[in-house]
Amino acid sequence: MAFGRSSHKKPFVEPVTLKILVAGGFGVGKTTLVGAVSEIRPLRTEEVLSEAGRPVDDLHGVENKSTTTVAMDFGRITLREDLVLYLFGTPGQDRFWFLWDELAQGALGAVVLADTRRLEDSFAAIDYFERRGIPFTVAVNCFEGASRFPAESVRGALDLDPEVELLMCDARDRESVKNVLVAVVEHALVLADHGATPVAT
Repeated sequence: MAFGRSSHKKPFVEPVTLKILVAGGFGVGKTTLVGAVSEIRPLRTEEVLSEAGRPVDDLHGVENKSTTTVAMDFGRITLREDLVLYLFGTPGQDRFWFLWDELAQGALGAVVLADTRRLEDSFAAIDYFERRGIPFTVAVNCFEGASRFPAESVRGALDLDPEVELLMCDARDRESVKNVLVAVVEHALVLADHGATPVAT
C-alpha cells in the first residue's frame, strides 16, 4: 500500500476586481493616497507646474506644490484574496475634467478627498458623483498645520446627505487609507442591496 503526501492546498480563487475613483480638488493629496496604499508601483502622470499655469492653478494653501496630475494616477490593492481594488486618481484642475467621464466608466464608488483649508474645492467632485449616482465617501485629509474641525461641522459645511460617510484620514498612511477604501466598498454594497445601482456613464 502506497502512502502519498496529501495535498491541502486551497483551490485558486479568481478575485473580484472593483474600480474605485479618488477625486478631489487641486493639491488635496490624491496622488499621495494612491501611492500610500498601492501594492504595485503606482502609475503617475505628473508634470511640473509651469509659469503658464499659474493664472489658472490656485496654489493658495498648497504653495509648496511643484507638480500636478495631468491624466490619472493608478494603483492596486488586495483587500482579501478574493477582492482586489483598482484605484484611479483623477486630475484636480478644471481644465482636465473632460477625463472624468472616461475614468468613471464602470466605477463601483469613489473617495472625495477634502482639505479643510480649501473645502470649497470639494463641491465639484461631490456634485459630479451625486448627479451620476456613483456612491462616494468623503475623506478629510488631515494635513500638518491645517485647522482641525469636528466631523459634523465639516459634514454641515459640505451639505452631505445623511447616508454619505465622512472620515478623517492621513493620505500618507496605508492603514488610514485602507479604512477609507473599505468604507467606500461597504457604502456602495449597501446601496446596491437597496437597489440604488451606481450609474457610471
